[in-house]
Amino acid sequence: MVQLSTLSGWAILCGVTMGIGLWSLVSLAPRLSRPRLLDRVAPYLVDISPGARELLSRRTIDPLPVIGALFGPMFVRLRLPLGRALGGSATIELRLRQAGSALTVETFRSRQLLWAIAGAALGVLASVLVSRVQTLAVSLHVILIAAFAIAGLVLRDYLLQRAARARLARISSELPTVLEFLTLSLSAGEGILDAIRRVSRVSRGELAAELSGVVAAVNTGLPLAESLSDLAHGVQHAALTRCIEQITGALERGTPLAEVLRAQAQDARDEGKRELLEVAGKKEVAMLVPLVFLILPITIVFAIFPGIAVLQLGL
Repeated sequence: MVQLSTLSGWAILCGVTMGIGLWSLVSLAPRLSRPRLLDRVAPYLVDISPGARELLSRRTIDPLPVIGALFGPMFVRLRLPLGRALGGSATIELRLRQAGSALTVETFRSRQLLWAIAGAALGVLASVLVSRVQTLAVSLHVILIAAFAIAGLVLRDYLLQRAARARLARISSELPTVLEFLTLSLSAGEGILDAIRRVSRVSRGELAAELSGVVAAVNTGLPLAESLSDLAHGVQHAALTRCIEQITGALERGTPLAEVLRAQAQDARDEGKRELLEVAGKKEVAMLVPLVFLILPITIVFAIFPGIAVLQLGL
């Protein structure tokens, strides 16, 4: 029986990794990486063929042809228990929509698994480094690796939440200006659809991009009220939802839209001021931390230390 040392284990791991990498590079050659007839026909049969849909769903992660072929089915099986453990796909779909990401829930889960695997790899490295300094039990090594893997999962989800909150904040800051532009266009005699089209064409920002999607949906044949309602339901931004409800209600009742949009713009600005005051109130306590623990002790030291030094010299 051959006993493997730590060096031999690392050599085997590096050799397997290098072999997969070299074969992935070789597979990128045109003769080896050309698509099969099945892969070329499947996108045109996805509406009527379950087999074509299943074939295309396997491509959710495919960074390299060989790696995707080797680990793609395993990732598909792991996404289901991961989604059930982390709270289903509805929340992730909402956050992806709020963050403006083009990723699907399955792709996000696959990337989250990659982050977990990367965290586990860092945990293995940390375990090896710790074992060289101090001997630990096997259970502690397993806990350390699991902690790093869970940290990778949580970190990827946290970054998505942060991106969603940042985009919603940008929409909040853009909303009053966009509403005022719409009010000016309506006052100049344009219709609501032409005003939205003009604002989405000349403006830059997250809300302008969302309005561009509304214009594209209307151009495909959807009613304007339904497209705006889909936008409110997808983003789920409180101020934007109220504004869209007022617009759709005005369209149904025949109320002048210019006055409605002007009032909504003023309400959005007032809400922004209230949120700013609330943030300032919350930060007031946090601002006392450097004052109490940094500035005040330094002031006391500068006030007392010269007197103590004089007394010591006098004695």
